[in-house]
Amino acid sequence: MTERISSSTLEIKDLDVSFIQGEKEANALRGISLSLKRKEVHSLVGESGSGKTVTSTCIMGLLPPQVARINRGEIFLGEQNILALEEKDQRKIRGKEIAMVFQEPARYLNPTLKVGEQITEMLRLHLGMDKGEAVTRALEILDLVGLDGGKRILGSYPHELSGGMKQRIMIAIAISCDPSFLIADEPTTALDVTLQLQILNLILSLKNRLDMGILFISHDLRVVRDISDWISVIYAGRIVESASKEELFSNPRHPYTRMLFESIPDADKRGKRLKAIPGKVPDAENIPQGCAFHPRCPIAEEICGSNQPETKDVESNSALDSHTAACHLIGKQWKN
Repeated sequence: MTERISSSTLEIKDLDVSFIQGEKEANALRGISLSLKRKEVHSLVGESGSGKTVTSTCIMGLLPPQVARINRGEIFLGEQNILALEEKDQRKIRGKEIAMVFQEPARYLNPTLKVGEQITEMLRLHLGMDKGEAVTRALEILDLVGLDGGKRILGSYPHELSGGMKQRIMIAIAISCDPSFLIADEPTTALDVTLQLQILNLILSLKNRLDMGILFISHDLRVVRDISDWISVIYAGRIVESASKEELFSNPRHPYTRMLFESIPDADKRGKRLKAIPGKVPDAENIPQGCAFHPRCPIAEEICGSNQPETKDVESNSALDSHTAACHLIGKQWKN
């Protein structure tokens, strides 16, 4: 078996990523930083196009090298900067120390291989198990993710399983090598409401049983409300606000975060028209000068269109909570 890296934290520092095509450059991530501890769920929230999936693929070392460029930044697994490793060493970490559950399992499960082959491949590759050991472990993992009839499922092809079962198989593959950290990239988006709740409860139970840290990626604040310890809000490739779940839901400070909250349907808004955020996230090729959100912001002032705001500590409801935001107008009165 290969040696594990001692990893109680996964930390991104000032990560800046561009995609290059001909003379065009799209700055997809613009200096993001976040930290994830084991036994913690840190949710990364934002609209489509904000940079959530680019963040996850960069952590996993899956950016397409022919078009992607890491301009600066570091990703630390424990004390090891994994961006400084050669590809062969990154492959040893991928799946073993950091694993990922994707949004649409049907796209990532091999339709020509039985489920058992796809789970045991990870165990034999990363943990050096023989075939018998790998099958025994695979059956244990299927039970762990709540799938009955393990031998039947191991002998099934992905197309023979339901959507919820395929998502559980993806989770089983991801946790097969007992990773320190799990990235869950919109894992419930393609599922109905009942299955969403089941998968969310499963992810939480696995976090507690396996002591994993989870980076949960979503566009939906309703989904992350019940599972997160910490939430970072990302917009146009930059984290604009970050706080504990309790602090963020009780005291949102950035206009973007506040407008996301106003667009959430809940019982208090029944019968009322929900407020949509006007416009859309800018293309990474054409990020506005100053604060990227200012063209959509209802309280924007002249400085917002000229100077990019620094990320700074803001007043929180609890002295124990750190709360940061990147906005020139923190504290300005909000008109509903």
